[in-house]
Amino acid sequence: MRPIIDAHLDIAWNALSYDRDQLLELDRMREVESGMSGSFRGNCTVSLPEMRRANVRVCLGTLLCRSLPDNLPEPVEDLGQTGDRSHGPVILREDLDFANQTIACAAAQGQLAYYRLLEQQGHVRMIHSAEDLDRLWAESDAPLGLILSMEGCDPIVEPSQARWWYQQGLRTACLAHYGPSAYAMGTGGDGPLTAKGRELLGAFGELGLILDLVHTADLAFAEALDLFGGAVFISHGNCRALVEHDRQISDQQIAAVVDRGGVIGVVMDEWMLVPGYVRGDSQRQRASFESVVAHIDHICSIAGDVDHVAIGSDLDGGFGTEQSPVDLDTIADLHQIAEVMIQQGYSDSQVNQVFSGNWLRFFRESLPGGDRSSSS
Repeated sequence: MRPIIDAHLDIAWNALSYDRDQLLELDRMREVESGMSGSFRGNCTVSLPEMRRANVRVCLGTLLCRSLPDNLPEPVEDLGQTGDRSHGPVILREDLDFANQTIACAAAQGQLAYYRLLEQQGHVRMIHSAEDLDRLWAESDAPLGLILSMEGCDPIVEPSQARWWYQQGLRTACLAHYGPSAYAMGTGGDGPLTAKGRELLGAFGELGLILDLVHTADLAFAEALDLFGGAVFISHGNCRALVEHDRQISDQQIAAVVDRGGVIGVVMDEWMLVPGYVRGDSQRQRASFESVVAHIDHICSIAGDVDHVAIGSDLDGGFGTEQSPVDLDTIADLHQIAEVMIQQGYSDSQVNQVFSGNWLRFFRESLPGGDRSSSS
């Protein structure tokens, strides 16, 4: 079975916010949740045993905690033909949002503690360097390799605290999630980096921390590329040309990431795969793995090759099978993507690149001790 590297899984957030025991077999996890309310309860797709069954060898395991900045940024004026650039309504979620960055930092430390306990128990192995990645990849019976990632930098209370997080194993981060953060505008509006955001990027550059451009508003995205000279990628984003939304990645942004040697992970969230998605509408067009491959095709057409697209599934990222491709029941079904790709003319080696090879190359170059970090 092909090995998989998945660049976005909210393992600790699911455990701590939804009380999901990630050591359970998936059928048992669903059984435990069968009487619970919520559209995604009982529809989970990920657990550590299921990931092992799927041959997921490495993932980016997230820290996900949000807080609003002290002062919401004002809409940026005089942006020409860029559309509505206001940050829009502020939507708070009890499973994500905290009153301030200090509390968000403490909550993220709890998620990190969960990963460390899993490592102590032998279920995962934290990857801090290119050497760690190579060593794990060479072991046929190694535990799940986990690269620590932060989805939105709210838990970094001040830019100077980035070093403290790096020392604890943080290796990738994006500046914002949904809405405004202290560092940048995220999905749902537009605006540049804040002064603290520019300072944080300077700290990332000094540390060699890898910048994930996912969820970054268009203006901040462009500014970050100009200011930041280190490695960049998009952990989980689909194509705006196929499904219009500012959460998606524009053709220009795809080309810019490709030009920097980055990789883009395609997402299994249905609303990001097919246009016209309406939540709760049973008559909607259902996404399939053909829809996923359409986004892979589009990224390849812009890149000119298959070297810059991979998997960033985001499975169980606040949704379950009710909002996944219709042919996906668990994370192990990602292997069906290979069948669709081969039917559509991709070679076996190209499929292997998408499943693991492109991420493996990128992180071998970008993690500490890698070719890129050694030469920077």
